[in-house]
Amino acid sequence: MTTIATSSQAAGYRRQTPVPVHSRPNLTDDYERWYTEAAPNNRMLLSLRSGIDSEVAWALDRLCRLCQNEQFMLRAIPGLTDALFEWPEWYTNEGAKQYTDEAVFFALPTHKERRRRHAIESLFIMRNAAMHPSNAEELTLHPKTQQLVLRTLHELQPDSDANSEYLLYVIEILQSIAVNVILPPPSTSPRDSPIGPLQQIAGSSSNRSLIIASLTALTVIYSNPANTSHLTAQSPALETSMNVLPLILDKELIDAALNYMYAHLSYPPMTKAFLLHPRMPGTLRLLVSLILADQMEENVSFEIGIPAYTAPAQTFAAKDHELTKEELDSLLAIPEPQRCYEWMKTMFVAKPDGELTQVDFWNLYKDVFLPYQDRHPLLVASDVIKNVNTVFPQAQAMVLPGPPQRFVVRGVDRRKDFSESAPFKCQWDRSQCSAAVFASTDALYEHILDQHLNPFEGTHMPCLWAACQQSDITKAQMRGHVLTHLPDTQPTPKHPSQPDNITLPGPGFPHPIPEPTTRPPPPARSTRVTYMRPHVDPPPSSLTALLCLRVLFRASFASSDTAPRADEDHFGFPGLVDDPEDDTEEERNKTSESDLEGERRGRKAFIGIRYLMEDVRLRHETFQGWVTEMVDAGLTGTTA
Repeated sequence: MTTIATSSQAAGYRRQTPVPVHSRPNLTDDYERWYTEAAPNNRMLLSLRSGIDSEVAWALDRLCRLCQNEQFMLRAIPGLTDALFEWPEWYTNEGAKQYTDEAVFFALPTHKERRRRHAIESLFIMRNAAMHPSNAEELTLHPKTQQLVLRTLHELQPDSDANSEYLLYVIEILQSIAVNVILPPPSTSPRDSPIGPLQQIAGSSSNRSLIIASLTALTVIYSNPANTSHLTAQSPALETSMNVLPLILDKELIDAALNYMYAHLSYPPMTKAFLLHPRMPGTLRLLVSLILADQMEENVSFEIGIPAYTAPAQTFAAKDHELTKEELDSLLAIPEPQRCYEWMKTMFVAKPDGELTQVDFWNLYKDVFLPYQDRHPLLVASDVIKNVNTVFPQAQAMVLPGPPQRFVVRGVDRRKDFSESAPFKCQWDRSQCSAAVFASTDALYEHILDQHLNPFEGTHMPCLWAACQQSDITKAQMRGHVLTHLPDTQPTPKHPSQPDNITLPGPGFPHPIPEPTTRPPPPARSTRVTYMRPHVDPPPSSLTALLCLRVLFRASFASSDTAPRADEDHFGFPGLVDDPEDDTEEERNKTSESDLEGERRGRKAFIGIRYLMEDVRLRHETFQGWVTEMVDAGLTGTTA
């Protein structure tokens, strides 16, 4: 085989300088990077201009994903903006007229629907891209943007379902560029301004998205002081804003309505005109109701007096059970080990978390029966401890590791005796019932029936009340028998205003005492102040509603506190206006009769909502100061 050597091989190997690779901006959506290259032969750009539906759909699909990236720039691909305008311009000029009549009754043909989607997706891309300031500036300066927006708003039917999504994207593009839009003078042709169609959509459309978009676009446009001359008192958008105020759950719609209302009322002539509007008083109430609906408060309570020392009015004491003489006599006659069993049943009760030391257990047994060992010998300590498990199967003698080691009996506890200070304490289960002390004999009796007698299954049962020896009574007779254990008299019921505790003169004072009437008088009852306060800042919608109220309030009370002029009767008094100039300024600022009537109506309306304003509490001191000023003015009819 013959090997042909190239010139480079003949010359030997040379050291080659590596070509630097410049990193490209990562603007992709997990696809190949060259689709976003800034070149006139960019494949997406060429696909858009090809006119082939599949290629256009492919390019728009990729751009719909790319436009959500914050780094996506329209100007990065030369000619991309012009290409994106081609389909929307075609739809506005020709396509909408072809589709409107067909779409009413029939579904559009596939090829026509695809072209309509091309126009909508192109607007969708520009709308998402316009959220970035650089792209918004690009669209603002582009000559086709204004023309497309105006022709779309003036020529497309807003009530057509086929145009709703298309119109929505056009209005949202207008929102992004409206901050730099200066409208032509009102005397020019209406087709040169987007205000008319936007007002019509906001006032008559039933499409919620279009209403929100048009209100937002109008708000941004009117926020520019150069455009306030286009405001009119009879504004359909203002009527819609007042109509949707009761829809407090639709936060997005409420925000758009409040923002437009504030932009409208911020222009002084419109504020004065609104005071004469017949719906002005109701609108004020709705604005206050919006603030109250979003108000979040917490209950704050603190003590302003000295602390009080109290004790329960009804107390009862519990102590370890000791054998009575009758119980001891009955036990002494029984031989061992039965005597040990009965002694344990009398002195102890089963308790899962109870614990006694084995030494204490043995000492209790020994102390009782050691004086009588001549009758029956005592059991040894080990037998006594073993018998615990016979009487109480759940109990167990054990050794707890130390140091030091502890020899205990776990699962039993001493039986408790309750003092006579608790006459309505249930003593069933040999005084071991865990129910609280009852207020009367009737309540105690109902408890015994419901908790102890009725659940028992069988015809005969023993009486388990304290030390009662009745062991075989029919269930019907038991209902009458337990009445013999209950107290005969019922204490006089206390007054509803009487507390459950007794106030003592000081800490550590003994209670109860034999003669409570000799107890020194207690200190004055402590005073606790409780009130509600806001614990979070209000949402933006509440602040916008408050700003609208503030604007109307200042307009309503504009001339109520005008200082008198200084004259021969009012010279040198504080607060008097001394103007040496002529009265031309006064004549220029003279209030018209309609303005005075508007102020009178406004003051009357704020007096009417004073009771609602009293419940408004805001966390910020400045905002709360505004509310306080409105409430005070509602009381006096003046801001003084």
